[in-house]
Amino acid sequence: MGKPKQQVLSRFFSPKPGPAPAAADPPPPPPPPPNPKPSAAHPPISTVASFSPAKRARALSLSPKPPAAKRPNPTPPPSRDAVRRRLLEPLDPPPPRSLKPTAPGGGGKGYTPLEQQVVDLKARHPDVLLMVEVGYRFRFFGEDAAVAAAVLGIVAHPDRSFLTASIPTFRLGFHVRRLVAAGHKVGVVRQTETAAIKAAAGGAGGAPFARGLSAVYTRATIEAAAGELEGGGAATPEEGSSYLVCVVDKEVEAAGREGLQVKVGMVAIEVSTGEVIHGEFLDSDSRSGLEAVLLGLAPVEVILGTPLSFATDKIMKAYLGPTSNVRVERVSCECFGEGGALAELITLFEKSLDNASRAEDDRKLIQTNDDNNNLHGIEGIMAMPELVVQALALSVRYLKGFGMERIICFGSSFRPFSAGTEFSLSANALQQLEVFRNNSDGATEGSLFQTMNNTCTSFGSRLFRNWLTHPLCDRHLICARHDAVSEIFESMGSQHSVNNLQDGGDRSCTASARSDLCTVLSSVLALLGRSLDIQRGITRVFHCKATAKEFVGVIQSILTVGKQLQKLVLEDIGTVSSQHKPVHSSLLRRLISTASSPTVLNSAVKLLSCLNKDAADQGDMLNLFIASVDQFPEVTEGHVNVKMADHKLDLLIVEYRKQLGMRNLEFKTVAGTTHLIELPVDRRVPSNWIKINSTKKAIRYHTPEILKNLDNLLLAKEELAVICRSMWHKFLTDFGEYYAQFQAVVESLAALDCLYSFAVLAKQNNYIRPIFVHDNEPSQIHIKDGRHPVLESLLGNNFVPNDTELHTDGEYCQIVTGPNMGGKSCYIRQVALITMMAQVGSFVPASSAMLHVVDGIYTRMGASDSIQQGTSTFHEEMNEASNILRNCSARSLVIIDELGRGTSTHDGVAIAYATLHYLLKEKKCIVIFVTHYPKILDIQREFEGSVGAYHVSYLATMKLLEVTDKPVETSPEANNLGEIIFLYKLVAGASDRSFGLNVALLAQLPSRCIKRASVMAAKLQEELSAREENKLRRTTDAPTVDGPSESSAEVGLLCSQPYQQLAETCRKILLNITLAQSNNDVVDTLPSLKNAQEIARKMI
Repeated sequence: MGKPKQQVLSRFFSPKPGPAPAAADPPPPPPPPPNPKPSAAHPPISTVASFSPAKRARALSLSPKPPAAKRPNPTPPPSRDAVRRRLLEPLDPPPPRSLKPTAPGGGGKGYTPLEQQVVDLKARHPDVLLMVEVGYRFRFFGEDAAVAAAVLGIVAHPDRSFLTASIPTFRLGFHVRRLVAAGHKVGVVRQTETAAIKAAAGGAGGAPFARGLSAVYTRATIEAAAGELEGGGAATPEEGSSYLVCVVDKEVEAAGREGLQVKVGMVAIEVSTGEVIHGEFLDSDSRSGLEAVLLGLAPVEVILGTPLSFATDKIMKAYLGPTSNVRVERVSCECFGEGGALAELITLFEKSLDNASRAEDDRKLIQTNDDNNNLHGIEGIMAMPELVVQALALSVRYLKGFGMERIICFGSSFRPFSAGTEFSLSANALQQLEVFRNNSDGATEGSLFQTMNNTCTSFGSRLFRNWLTHPLCDRHLICARHDAVSEIFESMGSQHSVNNLQDGGDRSCTASARSDLCTVLSSVLALLGRSLDIQRGITRVFHCKATAKEFVGVIQSILTVGKQLQKLVLEDIGTVSSQHKPVHSSLLRRLISTASSPTVLNSAVKLLSCLNKDAADQGDMLNLFIASVDQFPEVTEGHVNVKMADHKLDLLIVEYRKQLGMRNLEFKTVAGTTHLIELPVDRRVPSNWIKINSTKKAIRYHTPEILKNLDNLLLAKEELAVICRSMWHKFLTDFGEYYAQFQAVVESLAALDCLYSFAVLAKQNNYIRPIFVHDNEPSQIHIKDGRHPVLESLLGNNFVPNDTELHTDGEYCQIVTGPNMGGKSCYIRQVALITMMAQVGSFVPASSAMLHVVDGIYTRMGASDSIQQGTSTFHEEMNEASNILRNCSARSLVIIDELGRGTSTHDGVAIAYATLHYLLKEKKCIVIFVTHYPKILDIQREFEGSVGAYHVSYLATMKLLEVTDKPVETSPEANNLGEIIFLYKLVAGASDRSFGLNVALLAQLPSRCIKRASVMAAKLQEELSAREENKLRRTTDAPTVDGPSESSAEVGLLCSQPYQQLAETCRKILLNITLAQSNNDVVDTLPSLKNAQEIARKMI
């Protein structure tokens, strides 16, 4: 056996300083001295020992043993919560603020240099969940690790002073999106220096790499700053809008009445697209206006400017509940003094005044908004209301933490919540008309948006959603959209070609199938649908967050699309080739000319000429720029330095050939290690040559000169990378000069996508173009064979269409009655949806439609309470009815479904009657009123000719059980209550029954319960008939002023005869017939006639 390995054991036995103990812990006993003689200094102990088992045992037996410690009393095991708290806290916590950064040079109390970096970063960003780059992983520390472990499903474990967890670097994008989707504010901490730069700067070898917070992500900002998250491991980005909404309010004196009103100011910013929506409005106590805005925008982050009024705070808490997954921040508005908010905004604009002016000039060159009345820049800010300025200042202050506040100054699309050319839908209308989500499970399937949306691009889909929530109320703008849709519709070929386009088939078509307009639009939209989201792409470029690959892809897509649209040759029809057909729609001409503007295309060519596309696709920043002396001189100088350093290395091989006498000697590269000198094993080399690796036959070396020059080459490359990154950031910053141009192009392409979607929808479903009468004509709705767009897509040809005829000069109110589940709600919803679709710009599901432009669609449907807000079902109904009565006008469409159900019958009838009376007399708007209260039909007497009674038709054999004293039977014969067949056709006249027992039977209530209900219904109907009979008898038997009439004496004489029973029967029949004749209401007439018929049948 060979000689045992020897090792110096000084590092095992020499005393080493331990970590500083906590204040509460007793100091450990000092280690025993190595020899009995005391000494002031402790010289290092060095001994040579063998690792043989015998010598190791002898050494251990001779080594001094520490005295045995006294065994403490046993303590109970800690609870699970205590263990969890200990894991969340540092294992060796400093007193008493464990996350306070320690003094420089102190090293922290028990912290490693990396942990001290984390403590300092966490102290500067306490509300951010930090992901720290350490080698090839991103690590979480402390409570951040516990949160990340719970959300991501990874393991958190104690390591030194903190609980820690980690993820691989290539999965950064995936996990960041998951944490952000869970509502967290996530920060990514990266190394800000490399090993070469650190060594060149003379940094200490044991010091950690410098690190800094490189990016912060939230749900509202992640799409605008997700450039580094794209690529490997990134989750699919959200296609919908991600609004950041700021809400402030203020109490003001109510106009026209005593008390105070609340004025609400809101700003919604879509950071990833540059859209800014603002508005200030007076809201009711129920905050229905605020609720409608929140439902329409669906924000993912909300900033609440405190203090808020109680009602506003309550509805925000209800909307931002734990299930909403909306991130909330509360910021005090008191930080702005008198005029402080406006001053902060003006300061921001002044810093970017030159760039803002250039962007505004470009914006004026290409205007794509439907109206040109919006103010921009400082003038627009100063014209905004006070609360809007406060909300905008709070939003800007928040965005400064992400470096995205510039979007307010450069080319943002400022627009109000509701312009004069459009109106907004109420919260109840959005919910009950199922515009975005169905009422069954809250999914998008079965909603109007999902049925109508045939857009090909993400940015087109976002604009389509905005169009649905803001129908136009300007006839000229509506007709302009209809003209554009009609021209695209007529240019389409057969139904098969349209279906082939939607299924992703061959988009090309022959001239006989579709014209040039459809061909070009379909190919352009198909190309954009397969490419990146260019709207968010150009905004990321503006925020300096885009990668080179994304930049080239976005600009190249805009350039390609613009060249294709130029084929339509819109500017000069006289020069149009015979192969191309001109576009007649003014809206289409304007949108296509904007998207194919020569100014934009020239800018795109100029930007792309500066970059190497292949290097951009590969992510090679060193070779990205096409540099020259006049263009990017810093990059050119960096490349020269790299080439010089590489050339010096190549020159060394000549010296080594002479030194070694080997003419064919060349540098080798093995396993990534370059510039190796490979020599035979037996070749002698200088002693300062460093052996790198070897084989059986050869040894590879690095010389000191090679190592020095390799360090210089690596440093030159690192410096070039820093120059390229800096130049890339400057290049993206300069893009602000072109941002407004490209933003206008994207807006035009989004509008084209929406118009093309309308045309595809009309072609697929056989929709027709509605006709709008002039504004000076009376309000009217004439719909022939109208259909519900969503139900028709599910039922197909089985859907039963209905007609609607309403006119202000004639019948402008329909009172709809009928059985439950007979189709009343479907009918009123389809009228509202057809009206809304027509004013959005779409064709409608009907055989013909003539409409007047309405200025609002107001609905009161459904039944729901709000426990969070402390309101009952009936209170919600009254709030919605109050909102309708206050806001509707003579040009509005009002639809009310079963008002007054949540209270007693008398109160419900009275409120429903009074509400309808107010709408007819005071507002004189078009109304469709659904009710089960027969008394409401009495209003026809006062508004004769203006109110019509209708019901959904049915066939029924159902009868009520007779009133008897016998027990309720449960035999199969007794279970047969008859049948009812719904025809779903609206016909004139009122319905005498609602057939609630039929619904109970469908709901499978117990049979005995249904029988009892039937008996009770028959009893109540008999009591009602008896009351009406007594009322009529008192009327006919009342004595006149001249005494008893002769007829009454004859009746008394007849009754005293043997035919008394027959006389009583005839009396009942006559009473019912008289009662039927005295009533003008069909609802009261039919039961009286049926009672007379039943009495006569029994007597016979």
